[in-house]
Amino acid sequence: MAIVDSQGRFLGKVSILDIGAVLVILLVIVGVLLPGTTGIAQISTNTKPVEVDVIVRSVASSTLLKQGDKTKIIIRNQPFGEVKMVKVEELPRNVPVPQPDGSVKPLPDPRPEAGLTRDYIVTLAGNAQITKDGPVLGNNKIKVGTRIELEGFTYNFADLTVMDVRIKEQ
Repeated sequence: MAIVDSQGRFLGKVSILDIGAVLVILLVIVGVLLPGTTGIAQISTNTKPVEVDVIVRSVASSTLLKQGDKTKIIIRNQPFGEVKMVKVEELPRNVPVPQPDGSVKPLPDPRPEAGLTRDYIVTLAGNAQITKDGPVLGNNKIKVGTRIELEGFTYNFADLTVMDVRIKEQ
């Protein structure tokens, strides 16, 4: 009697494919649960709070961005989740005005349409994984110049650029 018959059965009773499947399942279980291995359950992350500054331009006056509210962010078309707006600072609308002595002085924009929109610097706070390459939010590195999107119940600000990233110590 042959060890493997013509139908691929070991000793005529069990298929070789079944034996292979059982061995693969056992190896996966041992790899995940065995101490000293780096299974998914044992990966530890270094998570710290970060603050990210973005500039939001030409927001309609009726849109309310409030300090303390939560907003959703999307980094490189990948949703991250909700973060808190810890600071919302309105930027003044100024125009450069030449002076008689040749200098230039910034003065408030007198045009009526300038009052219809506002510019803001928004500081967002959340927890990020800290890697050797910098902070990572939702599997995306967050750095100065990274394009993000803010989305709320009544707004969606696309194509914003990160101006500053600060890692806070706990």
